Amino acid sequence: MDTLSLYLATQIASGVVFAKGTESLLLAGVGLTVATMLIRPLINILLLPINLITFNFFKWISSAIALYLVTIVVPGFKIIEFGFQGLSTKWIDLPSFGFQGVFAFVAFSFLLSTIASFINWLIK
Repeated sequence: MDTLSLYLATQIASGVVFAKGTESLLLAGVGLTVATMLIRPLINILLLPINLITFNFFKWISSAIALYLVTIVVPGFKIIEFGFQGLSTKWIDLPSFGFQGVFAFVAFSFLLSTIASFINWLIK
């Protein structure tokens, strides 16, 4: 499911590089699954006092740290920036925006969690 979420996130926002194409996407999906299952709970325990004070806001930070660790481990997978081109429909207008550096990882982790939650909702 993390691979599908990662693919859909790259279709919504730009700034992710898969140097080897599908191979890098699959490796990044597996790496993200492993990081979500093993590393993120440890990071959440370390950030527990901050999470309690900020009403769980730093949960996205733990996801961003896990995503950063995946970019270090998986060759050919990099997050350069978070670029959203905007959306304009009859009912809603969303402006384009972008983030660099740490904020790009936080934005992608937020987008990945939103997409994964939507997929879980569809499946159930």
